[in-house]
Amino acid sequence: MKTITVFTPTYNRAYCLDKCYNSLVNQTNKDFIWLIIDDGSTDNTKALVEGWINESKISIKYHYKSNGGMHTGHNSAYALVETPLNVCIDSDDYMPDNAIEIILKNWEKIKDKPNYAGIVGLDADPDGNIIGTKIPEELKETTLYDVYNKYKVTGDKKLVLRTDVVKRYPPYPTFSGERFVPLGYLYLLIDQDFVLFPINEILCNVEYMTDGSSLNILKQYRRHPRGFAFSRKERMKLSKSLKVKFKNAIHYVSSSIFIKNWKFISESPSKLLTILAIPSGILLNIYIRFKTNSGT
Repeated sequence: MKTITVFTPTYNRAYCLDKCYNSLVNQTNKDFIWLIIDDGSTDNTKALVEGWINESKISIKYHYKSNGGMHTGHNSAYALVETPLNVCIDSDDYMPDNAIEIILKNWEKIKDKPNYAGIVGLDADPDGNIIGTKIPEELKETTLYDVYNKYKVTGDKKLVLRTDVVKRYPPYPTFSGERFVPLGYLYLLIDQDFVLFPINEILCNVEYMTDGSSLNILKQYRRHPRGFAFSRKERMKLSKSLKVKFKNAIHYVSSSIFIKNWKFISESPSKLLTILAIPSGILLNIYIRFKTNSGT
């Protein structure tokens, strides 16, 4: 068995998926399998991947599912992964040639320490510039929550997780008519029970595409308010900081207005904070309506 699964949820990304493929072919360590989760693509993704499988340059597993959004792609991947480690590389991203080698070298340091859920490393842009800031060098363990809220690190970071840890937690929920639940929900659950091993090494090169969720977050927010409301409620439950809880209460109010859920106060895990957040939540809701209506 390979040590790590690189999984890639994809939807109609045949035009750019070759970047990810070529980066995996070029890895200095081939102790991985590439799991492609095709989220109902209608382009030539399947034929493209079948051609790569026939090349036999790397181990590839292809799984097709009906379209359900990024979070359901993660659900499918976690159900299928059998290797000790897994890492998600999005369909518009790719890995530096030595990324797997770096991951496995650091895995040796923690694989016998069950309190570690995995590794957190760096993302970079296509030119190799680190996205945001580095993780404090002196850290030997942390949580993703503390990376951002305690140590004030900025920018996307790359998580490499133990598969047996991920499988302990429930899958992302699905909501009728929606195809998006923020992925941070799972990571916040893991933070309650485990720590991460931080490394200031680039594990992924990120290219934010014009059709990607990162650059369309406000539209996602409006199209999938139940998923966002769920995520904000969970963050209110699990966040340590009152400031973070209040910020999530504001977003929870805004999402509740989009779905016309007027029971949002009684359903909130932090009722007083939610009441205090109503004015700001209304303003946020108006702002999102304005930005998405104007096409900005």
